[in-house]
Amino acid sequence: MEAKLRRIPLSRRSHVIGSQSLDTGVAEHESALERDFVTLASFADPGAVVTAQPVTIRFRQGEQSRRYTPDFRVDWSTGSTDFVEVKYRADLRASWSNLRPAFAAARRWAQEHGARFRIATDCGIRSARLEAAKRLLPLRNAPVDPALAELAVAKARTEKMDFIGLVDALPASREVALGVVWRLIARGALSVDLTAPILPGSSVRAA
Repeated sequence: MEAKLRRIPLSRRSHVIGSQSLDTGVAEHESALERDFVTLASFADPGAVVTAQPVTIRFRQGEQSRRYTPDFRVDWSTGSTDFVEVKYRADLRASWSNLRPAFAAARRWAQEHGARFRIATDCGIRSARLEAAKRLLPLRNAPVDPALAELAVAKARTEKMDFIGLVDALPASREVALGVVWRLIARGALSVDLTAPILPGSSVRAA
C-alpha cells in the first residue's frame, strides 16, 4: 500500500461548491456538508490547517488495485493529524460494502504515518455546536472593549452567572454588553455549553 504525498487540488469532476477562508488559509469543499465540517473544525481549533483531498492511498482488494482519497486532512494546533471522510449517514450505509475496504486501508495508512482516520457524518456535524459556530466565528476577530472584557471575565470567574445576568452586570448599554459577551464566547474567553442552544439562562463561566 502506498500513497501519493503531494498536495493535490480538487479535480474538475469534483463539482466544487466553494471555499472557506480560515485563519490558517483557504479550505475547498465539494458539498454543503463538507462546508459545515470545515466550519466546525475551524471553530474547534482556530489554528487548525484544513486541506482538501490531501493524499491518494493505493491498496489492493483481492486481485484488484484500488485507490481512495480522503476528503480532508486536518492538522490540529496540538500537533495531531486527522484524515477525514465526510459522508451522509444514509449514503454511508448504502455504500458500506464498497467503502469499508477503502476505509480500512486509510486507517492502516494513517496509523503508519502517525495520524488518525475517521468518518464524520451529518449526524455528528449538524448539531447545536454547528449553529453556534456559524454565529460565533464571524465574531472571533471582532474588536471588543478591553475594560469591559476584563470585567466580564472576572465576574464569570468569581460569580455564578447566566448569559443575560452577565450582560446586565456590565456597565454599558444592552447592545454593547451583548456584543462583549458574544465576542468573548467566540474567542473562548468565556465558556458555555455548545451542545445546546445559547439562551438567556445559559450558564456562563470563565474559560
